[in-house]
Amino acid sequence: MNSFVARRCHLVAAIFLTLAMAGVVGSALGFEHIGGYVPCKLCLAQRTPYYLAIPVGLAAVLAAGLKWPAWIARGLLVVIGLLMAYGLALGVYHSGVEWHWWAGPADCSTASTSGIVTDATNLLGALETVKPPSCDEAAVRFLGLSFAGWNVLASLALAAIAFRAAARPGAAKA
Repeated sequence: MNSFVARRCHLVAAIFLTLAMAGVVGSALGFEHIGGYVPCKLCLAQRTPYYLAIPVGLAAVLAAGLKWPAWIARGLLVVIGLLMAYGLALGVYHSGVEWHWWAGPADCSTASTSGIVTDATNLLGALETVKPPSCDEAAVRFLGLSFAGWNVLASLALAAIAFRAAARPGAAKA
């Protein structure tokens, strides 16, 4: 494989991964703000690898697009793969908590139904009564999977794509 094909592979993978990661975290934010789902502590934690990996993905796009040494793009793709593997682990942990296979964090409280605060004069009082949802209750399941379960699949796929692109045969020659 020549260096042009290897660079092209890195560029396409970096663009795809960055857009896909933005789509996943964007979907989570959409379900929260448009769909009205309130994320629990573990849901919020699962977003962190995406928040970290998206800028890394943009750097990988720059590295491959500007024809920097191939090891830079490959290294950034490995970092994305590691972050998505961490996201995978968080998703598996959260899914296990939801299925009651193991206990969740002690500070994941039970759900509260205080609703959205519309009166700013009582904002501080409302903050004391509103509690995040419990980590062991799935907000919704689609095709048998909760949001955490779907994150497991997304993180697995994104990690596999990142690692595969970083290890692309012939890419080290670029």
